[in-house]
Amino acid sequence: MFSLADNFAILVISLIGLVIVIWGYTRAKPYGEIGILAWLQSIALMAPWLIFFFLLSFGVYLNLIAVIFLLVLSAAFYIYLGNRIRNKAKETIKSGLRINPQPPEKTGENKEKNEIAGESNLQLEKGNETTSATSQLETQPPPIPEEELKEIKGIFSVDTFFATETIPYQDGVIFKGNLRGDAEFSYRTLSQKLEEKLGDKYRLFLVETPEEKPVVIILPTTNEPKPLSLAQKNLAFALFLVTIFTTMESVAFLLGFDLVGNWQRYTEVLPLTLGLWVILLAHEIAHHVVGRSRGVKVSLPFFLPSLQIGSFGAITRFESVIPNRSVLFDTAFAGPAAGFLVSLIILVVGLSLSTGNEGLEVPTFFFRGSILVGSIAKFFFQSGLEADSIRVHPFAILGWLGLVINAINVLPAGQLDGGRMVQAIYGRKTCRRTTVGTLIVLGIVSLFNPINSLPFYWAIIILFLQRDLERPCLNELSEPDDTRAAWGLFMIFLSLATLIPISPSLATRLGIGIL
Repeated sequence: MFSLADNFAILVISLIGLVIVIWGYTRAKPYGEIGILAWLQSIALMAPWLIFFFLLSFGVYLNLIAVIFLLVLSAAFYIYLGNRIRNKAKETIKSGLRINPQPPEKTGENKEKNEIAGESNLQLEKGNETTSATSQLETQPPPIPEEELKEIKGIFSVDTFFATETIPYQDGVIFKGNLRGDAEFSYRTLSQKLEEKLGDKYRLFLVETPEEKPVVIILPTTNEPKPLSLAQKNLAFALFLVTIFTTMESVAFLLGFDLVGNWQRYTEVLPLTLGLWVILLAHEIAHHVVGRSRGVKVSLPFFLPSLQIGSFGAITRFESVIPNRSVLFDTAFAGPAAGFLVSLIILVVGLSLSTGNEGLEVPTFFFRGSILVGSIAKFFFQSGLEADSIRVHPFAILGWLGLVINAINVLPAGQLDGGRMVQAIYGRKTCRRTTVGTLIVLGIVSLFNPINSLPFYWAIIILFLQRDLERPCLNELSEPDDTRAAWGLFMIFLSLATLIPISPSLATRLGIGIL
C-alpha cells in the first residue's frame, strides 16, 4: 500500500508530465510539420526519465540494463526525428515557405523595437526602455560613425541576410530584415565581411526577437566582457582559502570531531580533504580546458564555502564572447561531466573497499536520501542494508558529497551549469522558465523539509548571484546537435537521481534502511 505522500507524488508527477506534453504540443502546432516533429523529439528525450520516475513512484525499480535500453531506444528515435526535421527544413527553405508561425498582431512599431532591445540583453543590465525613450532613440543618429555604418551595411546580401531597417541600439545598431540562408553560413559570411572591412573594431551578433524574427546586432568590441579586476581576483583567493577551511571542517565532522577545537588532529582530515578537492578541481579544470579549446576564456572560480558539504562548488564567468550555443553547451557540460565521473569512481571504490567491519558507521536509513547512491549501495551491500547501520569506507561518503556538489550545479537555473546547458539546447525563453521553476521547487522543498537547509541556501545563491541568463552567443540561432541535447538531459537526469530521495515504499521493497 502507498502512503498519502506517495499517492500525492504520483499525482504531481502525472500532472506535470501531462502539462508539459500539452504545453509542448500547443507551442509546436503553429509551426506545422516541423513543429510537431520537434515536439515529438522532446517527448522522445523525456520519455525514459518520465517512465523511470513514474514507475519508481509506483515502487517499480528499473535495473541498469533496462535504463540503458530505454536511453538507446530514445536516442535512436531522437536522431531519426532530427534527420526528418533537417530534411524538411531544407525543403521549406528551397521552396521559399516560412518556417516560423505568423507573429501576433502588432500594437505599434515602437513596442517591437523596445522588445528587440530588451530580449537581446547583450549587456548585464536589463533592456526595459519605455516607449517614449525608444521614440527619442529613433530621432538620434546611430552611435556608429556614418562612414563606418555605410561599410557595415555593405556586408548584407540576398543570400545571407537582407537588411530592411536600421535601429540605433546601445553603442551599436540593430538591423532588421530577413535571414535568407542557413544561420551558421550566414553568420560566418557576415562576420568575415565585417572583419575585412573594419577589422576587429566591431562584433556581429545574430539573434532572435521575442517574435522569433532573426536580427543582426553590431556592437563595438569595447562592449565585450572584461577580465576580472584585482579586487575580484583577491575575492576569489579569499573564498578559496575559506573553502579550504570549510572542506576540512566538514571532513572532520564526518570523522566525528570538531576541527576548530582539535587543530592538532588536522592530519587526520587531510587525505579526505584532498580527495574532495580533487572533485572540485576536476570540475573547474574541465571548464577551463574545454573553454580554451573552443576559444572561450573562463574566469577564476569563486568557490562557495559550505559547512554542510564543504563547498557548493564555484561560480565562474566568461571573459570573452561565446561563438555559438554548441560552444556554450560544451563548456558548461564539461565541468559537471568531469565532476560526476570522478565522484562516481570514488564512490564505487569506497563501496568496494567497505568490508562491513571497518570504516565509518552510517545508519542505513541515510541511503534512502538518494536514488542513485541508494541503488549503487544496494548492488554492493545487498541484504546488508536491511540492518540498522553499516560500516562504509570514507571514500563512499566522499564520493556521495561530490555527487551532491555537482548535482546542485546542474540544476536548470540561470548561470548554473545546468541553466547554461538548457539555454544552449532550448534557448533563452525556456531557460528563463526553468529558472523560475527551479526557484519555486527549491522554495517548496525548503518549506516541507526545514531540517535540511541545503535547498534554502542554494535558492538564495541562485536568486542573488546566478539568476540572470548568460549573455547571448554571437550566433544565437544555430542550435546544438542531437547528441549534445541527449547528453545534456542525461546529465540533468543524473542530477535528479542524486538529489531525489527514494520513496518509503520503494525503500521497503529494496530493503534499504529500517522503518
